[in-house]
Amino acid sequence: MKANKFIEDLRKRTVEELQIELVSAKKELFNLRFQNATNQLDNPARIKDVKHNIARVQTIITEKTNVAK
Repeated sequence: MKANKFIEDLRKRTVEELQIELVSAKKELFNLRFQNATNQLDNPARIKDVKHNIARVQTIITEKTNVAK
């Protein structure tokens, strides 16, 4: 259910806002991987969640750019 709300929120955003969200998610993934490598990560499942969110954002960006063509 949480993913559906996240996807609905993404669909309402512009491509530029989605690009910003994508950069932010990639930075978060980098930080999580760094924490995992140094054994400071409390919730390793968060890495998987962020990867899924990155894929969702990329999918919606692709949908929006293909519709615009």
